[in-house]
Amino acid sequence: MKIKRAMVMAAGKGTRMRPLTDTRPKPLVSFAGRPLIDHVLDRLEEAGIEEAVVNVHHFANMLEEHLARRKGGPRIVISDERAELLDTGGGTKKALGLLGDDPIVTFNSDSVWVEGFGSNLRNLIDGFDPERMDALLMIADAARTIGFVGRGDFTMDPFGALMRREGSSTAPHVFAGVQVIKPALFAEGPDGPFSTNLIWDRLIEKGTLFGQRMTGVWMHVGAPDDLAEAEAFLRDL
Repeated sequence: MKIKRAMVMAAGKGTRMRPLTDTRPKPLVSFAGRPLIDHVLDRLEEAGIEEAVVNVHHFANMLEEHLARRKGGPRIVISDERAELLDTGGGTKKALGLLGDDPIVTFNSDSVWVEGFGSNLRNLIDGFDPERMDALLMIADAARTIGFVGRGDFTMDPFGALMRREGSSTAPHVFAGVQVIKPALFAEGPDGPFSTNLIWDRLIEKGTLFGQRMTGVWMHVGAPDDLAEAEAFLRDL
């Protein structure tokens, strides 16, 4: 199916990225010579997304001004969270009137990667089956990421269905910051801030949360050291 709209998560304070985020929003932190959010929007444009809803909070005016100067697609619509930061779930719920009813892409503004074979985002969109899936997450192999330190997020069965890692165990897969999801699911969330994890837990119970392994290398750029490690990786390619 053709997916036309995306939700770009750009409102967070980026506290782990300080001191870089003391003077700008995290999406405007430079990576490989360009702001993080431009890498995101380029991926969306290349995958045929026509409209991107971008939420703003931290240094909102600065981010809006940057987006207004951007040339090319996709068309940008602002979801204003200046009054209250709503987290990924609450932010998407607030923007539902802008997103429509059809499945959307959600994209964390700090999700960057080196492509493998073809386009990971186009492959994710093509892989979404609304008959059996409520959400399809782009999944990276924890062992093959740059900057990620942790126990992993999910295990995956042979059909792509996802389950949470249990307790203090480790899991081989991590969420790579991008998913295709049915937006109506967010309407079921509580008022105010909440995480998309709440939606995912419900979908795991239903058996409708799926993952698709990406090719290439995902880079987690949550802090200045991660950013430096990712840029060093790119220079060495």
